[in-house]
Amino acid sequence: MSKFLQGTIVLIVAGLITRVLGFINRVVLARVVGEEGVGLYMMVMPTLFLVMTLTQLGLPVAISKLVAEAEAIGDRSKIKKIIVVSLSITSILSGIFTVALLMSASFISHNLFTDERTYYPLLAITPVIPIIAISSVIRGYFQGLQQMKPAAYSQVIEQVIRITLIAVCTKAFLPYGVEYAAAGAMISAVIGELASLIYMLSMFKLKKKIRIRRQFLSSVKAGKNTFQDLMRIALPTTGSRAIGSVAWFLEPIVVAQSLAIAGVTASIATKQYGELTGLALPLLMLPSFVTVSLSTSLVPAISEALAQNKQKQIEYQLHQALRLSFVTGGLSVVVLYVFAEPLMTLMYGNANAAVFVKVMAPFFIFYYFQGPLQAVLQALDLARAAMINSFVGAFIKTGLIFLLATRPSFGIMGAALAIVVGILLVTLLHLATVVKRISYTFYVRDYVKSFLVMFASGYAGHFSYMHFFHTQPLSVRTLASIVFTSLLYLLLLVCLKLVTKEELKRFNVFRRFIKR
Repeated sequence: MSKFLQGTIVLIVAGLITRVLGFINRVVLARVVGEEGVGLYMMVMPTLFLVMTLTQLGLPVAISKLVAEAEAIGDRSKIKKIIVVSLSITSILSGIFTVALLMSASFISHNLFTDERTYYPLLAITPVIPIIAISSVIRGYFQGLQQMKPAAYSQVIEQVIRITLIAVCTKAFLPYGVEYAAAGAMISAVIGELASLIYMLSMFKLKKKIRIRRQFLSSVKAGKNTFQDLMRIALPTTGSRAIGSVAWFLEPIVVAQSLAIAGVTASIATKQYGELTGLALPLLMLPSFVTVSLSTSLVPAISEALAQNKQKQIEYQLHQALRLSFVTGGLSVVVLYVFAEPLMTLMYGNANAAVFVKVMAPFFIFYYFQGPLQAVLQALDLARAAMINSFVGAFIKTGLIFLLATRPSFGIMGAALAIVVGILLVTLLHLATVVKRISYTFYVRDYVKSFLVMFASGYAGHFSYMHFFHTQPLSVRTLASIVFTSLLYLLLLVCLKLVTKEELKRFNVFRRFIKR
């Protein structure tokens, strides 16, 4: 099994565990603090991600790419320079932005957001900035070596610690107000990230093939060319991510202000924003652990193939990534669309946000494609093109949010529709850019078959939910219907040769079944 496929499988398994644990965190948070508390939590998160994007400066992708290229030619000294220079940059930037966020938290909460209660969650999450900054450098090093287990295990550790503490922290602060409970949730996230960093540092010390502390300052001074190489990749990557982060930072501000224009009060706007971004979107993004894993593995794999001028290998890996994204994303779209209401009821105790899931789910197949396509662009040194694509999508999305959400007839649903349009536009632009750079063959028949499989399994799943299991309790009825839908979906994929038995045999759970 290739390093690319082996690393991808490790990340997929870890991603599944991480996403499930993360989703449990979100469910616990929603049940303890309600939609309003989730709204405060989600209003603060875009600010954190914007600061983290500026702090990391796109270095994780650059580190992964450059380490992969240096490892391919056995240049250990270059790898050391990459790590030393990256740690120096992120340490300085994280210190600057941590202080800046602490000083500006009051201004952001009182002037940019319509709900000043976001002040305490902002303060609580600030200490995580230097922790994530250092973790990202070490994670990029391991990904460049195509050693995915340390990064995968660290993600699981972070979520386990967070889920252990989130109920304790939120309940401890809830008597003081919902804003303090949201701050408690942030504190649990900080502690989880710290535990993850400690694990990453221990693994780095055990597995590293270079000595970092020896002549650290000398390596920094001699790292001018390395710095330029890092910036050549990192700055366009940062531009692309910064555009997305700025758009996400502006999103709660534009939504809140637009809903205020539409006559919605601040507390109701916070609640509605929590339903959309804290309840519906996490469910829609839950299946993306597959595409995130693919994206992480694609950058070093394609960078290595590009360094060795293996064009057919690049096309093959892209085809495999998109095919797997479509297969897994298709099942996710079917399940989320058909079972939106019972899933939301079981998880959150009400189905208020189910309407967002049903409206957005059919279009999220494009979201599952977006990650692998952007990873390919970065590996092909087309990060600048990805940045422009992201800017166009973010600009259109933000404009549509204001245009639609200010209308009382649309309200918060206007924001949901604008998000969908932004995703669709960026994905199509990424795809067009990739096709211009490399020769790529579209297997139209396979995509038509995949859509037929989605329709057939979705219809059968709905029928089973309404007729086969209708006498069972809601939890049993929903779970049984989802299992039936998934098995039928997988069977149809195999029958139509969209997934081969040889591919399934790579997973132990299917290998025994196929032998029988």
